[in-house]
Amino acid sequence: MIKLSKSLAAWNTTVFADTFKREVGQLSLDQLPLQQALTSGSVASKENLQISINRSVQQADKLIVDAGIFYSGIIAGCNCADYPTPTDLHNEYCELRFAIDLASADTVITICG
Repeated sequence: MIKLSKSLAAWNTTVFADTFKREVGQLSLDQLPLQQALTSGSVASKENLQISINRSVQQADKLIVDAGIFYSGIIAGCNCADYPTPTDLHNEYCELRFAIDLASADTVITICG
């Protein structure tokens, strides 16, 4: 289970946005659904990862954060030694919802839209 405990501890403070962005930026590709959100690439990459908070609100027992994620997608070649096309990075964007449990900091991440 993903826990965003530092972000939860920073909620309603002036450092929340920076804390959230830093903590999410430290998550692995396996923890973020960036692969599923690709629009033009074939493999997600955290290269050039940028996070913007679109909305954050406390609802009942959860902190809901909707974030815009800018990242790179790779259009991979055939991986043959003599294949002339290099690996290309393309800009990708998706919106993710982070539902952080107020008691445990357990976090569920889903793709918005």
